[in-house]
Amino acid sequence: MLFHSSHSISSSYRNSTAIRVWVTFTASISSLKVVWRKDQKLDQAINNDKSWRLCAKVVKEVLNEPGRVIPLRYLEKRRERLRLPVKIDTFLSQNPLLFDVYYDRIKPKTEPVKFLRVSDRLQRVLDRNEHVYTENEPLIVAKLCKLLMMSKDNVVSADKLVHVKREFGFPNDVLVNLVPKYPEYFKLVGGPGDGNSFLQLVSWDPRFAKSVIEQRADEELELTGIKIRPSFNWKLPSGFLIRKEMREWIRDWKERPYISPYDDASNLNQASLEMEKRTVGVFHELLSLSLYKRIPVPILGKFTEEYRFSNAFSSVFTRHSGIFYMSLKGGIKTAMLREAYKGDQLIDRDPLLEINDNFIELLAEGHKQREEELNLKKQAVKKDTVLVTNSTLNDLDLSESEELYSS
Repeated sequence: MLFHSSHSISSSYRNSTAIRVWVTFTASISSLKVVWRKDQKLDQAINNDKSWRLCAKVVKEVLNEPGRVIPLRYLEKRRERLRLPVKIDTFLSQNPLLFDVYYDRIKPKTEPVKFLRVSDRLQRVLDRNEHVYTENEPLIVAKLCKLLMMSKDNVVSADKLVHVKREFGFPNDVLVNLVPKYPEYFKLVGGPGDGNSFLQLVSWDPRFAKSVIEQRADEELELTGIKIRPSFNWKLPSGFLIRKEMREWIRDWKERPYISPYDDASNLNQASLEMEKRTVGVFHELLSLSLYKRIPVPILGKFTEEYRFSNAFSSVFTRHSGIFYMSLKGGIKTAMLREAYKGDQLIDRDPLLEINDNFIELLAEGHKQREEELNLKKQAVKKDTVLVTNSTLNDLDLSESEELYSS
């Protein structure tokens, strides 16, 4: 047995011809188990980003240096921490548009050594990204409000928000520059980085208190005139089978009313099916707000207190495998929203992804430039080889002619 179950049977009436019996299926949530199954296409979605993320990590390392310059040999010493599989010189030749190489002294009266600085091309991308942040500031504000509105007491640790800024597309200065611009929504208590600071919601805006699930139901009503119950999209990948007992539990769970992640959950029992429904709703909303509709499980785990997750919260992703997928790619558990992907590609792209797209485009231009330079070198070598061969043949022909006339 996968879990222990109990059945309560009630009879509404009895007569001589029939007995109607309702069977209510209940089960202990903590004992429910589903075998994890690999989804190659969703794993590939994570793998697609591996190369550019590594390049972004190197760029970030340089940007964090004073004056945004660094001796090449210093960066070489950090290769292991950056998990860079090639030498810095090789990395620079593979990505020629990221940095300029120049010579300078580390200390006065020392020999000049190679330094790296941000290239003009990369600086233009960084400047363009600032414009993208400004253009999408209302979206960033809405995301921040939603994160606070789902949390217990509408408060989230400031340090934790800084830690997840990459997942949600927040700018680096989100707490320092953006938050003070909206005192009607946010109050920052303490300073960022002091360990005890937190961001508090000042006022509740009903516009932000609708989940993706509820918005979808509203859109359906507007489109068709038919009011539907807010519900999760549930779709298992082909070949994925669930045992009968688990199917019965899922069917019962799906029939229960949807609980908005923005509703007050203080009166819900942590072990109840209602709390399970609400927890799934919170995870669905968090993943929907993220850039790539996926978040590493260890990062979600940092918010167990704010969002009232249980210690075994990660089992939700396998228990509801028709809604989520938990990837193990790269040795890191990553929760993914199934409905957000078609194969290994995102269906609806977050506007803030333009920032990553700009960087990826710059890398692609650099790779193309390097390929063209390599092809030119190959053609030059081939041309030189042909010239040398022809010259050698001409010398042989001349030598043979001289021998013929001399004889």
